[in-house]
Amino acid sequence: MDADLAQRCADTVRGLTIPALLHRNATEFGDLPALSMLGQERTRTWRELRDEIAVLSRGLADLGLRSGDRMLIQMSSRPEHWLIDLAATHLGAVPSTVYATLSTTQLEYLARHSAAEIIVLEGEKELERWKPILAELPQVRHVVVVDAEGDGFVSLRQLAAQGEPDLVAFEKTWREIRPEQPVTLLYTSGTTGDPKGVVLSHANVIYQSVVLEATVDVPDHAAGLAYLPLAHIAERILGIYNPIYRAGHVTICPDPAQLLAGLVKIRPVSFFGVPRIWEKMVAGVQGQLAAADPPVRAAVDAAREVALEAYQLRAAEQPVPPELAAKLAVLDEKVLRPLRARLGLDNMIHAGSGAAPIPVEVLLYLASLGLDVLEVWGMTETTGTATINTPTHFRTGTVGRANAGMELKLASDGEILVRGPLVCLGYLRADGGIDPVTDADGWLATGDVGTLDDDGYLTITDRKKELIINSSGKNISPAQIENLLRAHPLIAQAVAIGDRRPYVTALIALDPESVPVWAAKRGLAGATLTELSADPALVAEITAAVAAANAKLSRPEQVKTFRVLPTGWTPESGELTPTLKLRRRIIQDRYATEIDKLYEQ
Repeated sequence: MDADLAQRCADTVRGLTIPALLHRNATEFGDLPALSMLGQERTRTWRELRDEIAVLSRGLADLGLRSGDRMLIQMSSRPEHWLIDLAATHLGAVPSTVYATLSTTQLEYLARHSAAEIIVLEGEKELERWKPILAELPQVRHVVVVDAEGDGFVSLRQLAAQGEPDLVAFEKTWREIRPEQPVTLLYTSGTTGDPKGVVLSHANVIYQSVVLEATVDVPDHAAGLAYLPLAHIAERILGIYNPIYRAGHVTICPDPAQLLAGLVKIRPVSFFGVPRIWEKMVAGVQGQLAAADPPVRAAVDAAREVALEAYQLRAAEQPVPPELAAKLAVLDEKVLRPLRARLGLDNMIHAGSGAAPIPVEVLLYLASLGLDVLEVWGMTETTGTATINTPTHFRTGTVGRANAGMELKLASDGEILVRGPLVCLGYLRADGGIDPVTDADGWLATGDVGTLDDDGYLTITDRKKELIINSSGKNISPAQIENLLRAHPLIAQAVAIGDRRPYVTALIALDPESVPVWAAKRGLAGATLTELSADPALVAEITAAVAAANAKLSRPEQVKTFRVLPTGWTPESGELTPTLKLRRRIIQDRYATEIDKLYEQ
């Protein structure tokens, strides 16, 4: 990204804080919609939102919450989550959302490590989970429970009933907050050990929003759909801070199962999906087309071919000939746009994918539907995206170039190093201090391994700690293998095994949505995943998927044998983190017997 753009972004961010932007929104855009939720009639305007924040801020202050204090929230996506979070922010306190899927032991670790003084819970169910550990957390002064009334905790009604907010104190407090102060604390998913508490500043999150606006042409006050947990950096940025910066309208999707319905209702112009979302969309479209009449399929295939040709020209930064553009415009209006409309994506200006690798085949299929899904890369420590593909500068299979103001280089072993205004303040220490995440020169070692082309486009190879070194000393990327396997719609997750082994094998978890559809078409409706995992026809499908992946891999990388597992993997079952990353150590321990058998064949 050019230096002038980086300077403009830095100039825009200077002096801004999240409370200052909310004050601007309530003053200049007070009657515009700010926050809604699917299934609820009420939409809060920016003025109403800030008024409620002021009331709750008074309540939290009366409980003793002060600047610099930490507050943990365990709540689903709902307006009260936004309100309480931002009320704490206006006091200079540091809110932190924790995932609903965490165990009691993990919750205790986060509460103890963060030294949270207030815990905010959704209801009785969450309270019951916390009761056994609250006695072990002497620093917790108050527990707020949103959907319950009772002794021993503060209800939301009580929190909001502390009287009229002291507006003089409210305005004075937030105006004392500086851009370099913490705005939130987010814990990493802990794939290789204890979670780390990443401290982000107001300047971090606002800079990310400014850069996004500068590189993606999305209309002011645009509507968006929030569906990821607020413990995820992507939703923190796209669901809270970016809409505040743009005075946009957020509609909360409280249940991921409602995502498609939410997209169809909202028809957003911008949407970020983790790879699993895009993979499910592709599988859904493919299923619909498989059931369509041959003439319909032929028409769609012809239109897709034209769309893909135009996409590949744009990816190569080549002009699309006028006759091709005109042909595509007609086919898009008649054939492809109606398909996108079924997904709620017909108004899409910018679609992104990140948080995990996405198969190139999925990106190309979406492109053939007229939907450019642009891959990004980053981490919690880089406030989300550190690199980005943009609508005018992208290369399929890469995660784009460095964001404006960010620097990127590779260490001698290929590890990606980044530096710039999106790098977090540091990691929270148990004593409340903050440890830097960078070296003396400001470089953050990301733990990811990649390659850079001559134009600065980054390709992620793998996690440094997850590289397989086989018994011959060959370095192998498990992510590359797993990504190719997951391109098949029947495969939800795959783990490549081979460290200090003679060859690569794989454990394969079936997709709980696609597999029943496949089974029903073959007269196996009602069969369980366990039963189907041993079905010869399904095993043959997976064998073909492995062969297709192997055709794109070097000989040492190829999967020699595999096991289709009888159960799926979820965060609740422990094999995946809350952000759907693989917990490799747990998987390899849990399936040690199955893995050993793969090397006995």
